[in-house]
Amino acid sequence: QVQLVESGGGLVQAGGSLRLSCAASGRTFRNYAMGWFRQAPGQEREFVAAISWSGGSTYYADSVKGRFTISRDNAKNTVYLQMNSLKPEDTAVYYCNGAPSLSGVQAMLVFGSWGQGTQVTVSS
Repeated sequence: QVQLVESGGGLVQAGGSLRLSCAASGRTFRNYAMGWFRQAPGQEREFVAAISWSGGSTYYADSVKGRFTISRDNAKNTVYLQMNSLKPEDTAVYYCNGAPSLSGVQAMLVFGSWGQGTQVTVSS
């Protein structure tokens, strides 16, 4: 059973930055593509960013492309999301999860149970 613990959220003004972290345990982390997802109040959870098992390939939702950067440290079983130029519409609870393939992450065909997530609030 995989366990995922997200952290690093907070309240930030528009234009600011945050760095989210996701610590994973219970599976061979380095074998899986990982991703970040978010859910705003009253909306469905949506894909944000994905990274391959090696870190060599990444993919982003159009809404965050050029502003967010996903990375991973397999030695630490941790995946990160650097968020710059934040906008009020980025306000949401952010979650991480994984899948056997990059396309699986993009399609949200994830293997883990959803964790508590970390709240990101961007004020205008």
